Amino acid sequence: MIGGRSASARIAVLALLWGSGFLWIKLALTGLSPVHLTLVRCALGALTLLALAAAARQRLPRDLATWGRLVVAAFFCNALPFALFSFGERTVDSGIAGVMNATTPLWSLLIGVALGTERRLSLARLAGLVLGFGGILVIFAPWDHAGLLSAGALALLGAGLSYAVAFAYMARKLPPDGAPLALSAAQLMTATALTAVALPVASTAPHLTLTAVVAVVILGVFGTGITFYLNYRLIADEGPTAAATVGYLLPVVSVALGALFLGESLTPRVVGGMVIVLAAVGLTRWRAQAPAKVPVSSSAGPATPK
Repeated sequence: MIGGRSASARIAVLALLWGSGFLWIKLALTGLSPVHLTLVRCALGALTLLALAAAARQRLPRDLATWGRLVVAAFFCNALPFALFSFGERTVDSGIAGVMNATTPLWSLLIGVALGTERRLSLARLAGLVLGFGGILVIFAPWDHAGLLSAGALALLGAGLSYAVAFAYMARKLPPDGAPLALSAAQLMTATALTAVALPVASTAPHLTLTAVVAVVILGVFGTGITFYLNYRLIADEGPTAAATVGYLLPVVSVALGALFLGESLTPRVVGGMVIVLAAVGLTRWRAQAPAKVPVSSSAGPATPK
């Protein structure tokens, strides 16, 4: 009983920290452009993971081949989606951004079908794929002038797609074990460098406010660095199913925090679309047999069921 409570507490804390990231993005945008926000977030996350890796006596990769792969992983898993979420949340509510983050498994399944790696597509998973993208249409309602479809909404969808591409690549090209904290620190260091290259195209200069500074620090240290470590420990101690549960809770947390602290309103259509998306993600994870135990992932990706 105590173990169950401990696991539930870990899941709740991790979901709160990760799900609140969309709130911190929204607040940080009051003083930072999407590019500056992404740069600081990656840098703070990297510093946090470097400290954790040093404490665990894990060393950064030393071979150029791994660093070359990290460039691709850092672009699709960190630099690009972080920037797209920041850009999208300039015009779209943080709660909806959290729901779009949950579409990553849908994109992952679609990529698997397109590449032929998803050879056993069950009826339930196919239904989940169709239903999920139907839920996205319900949320954004492109047929309605009052709908939410915009450049920001497309950016959020692009972020979820970017994560899916990253996970497919990292599963094939990055080692699944060894030194996950050091490897993730290296990935975020690479993402920081990639984002720094984009600084000249930043649309606006930073206009620092106390709110923006506090928000980006919490986002970088806790929402990016600490949460990876907690997710790593959760998978190691409780298994991948517990970690996947966090992914289902993220949209609930982001929607609740957006409504409580930002006054974001949700129409019945949007709420219905969110429910459809989450149900669809559940269907895409359906397996006829019990899932096998998988090794601890070394990716620094978001807590999404995948």
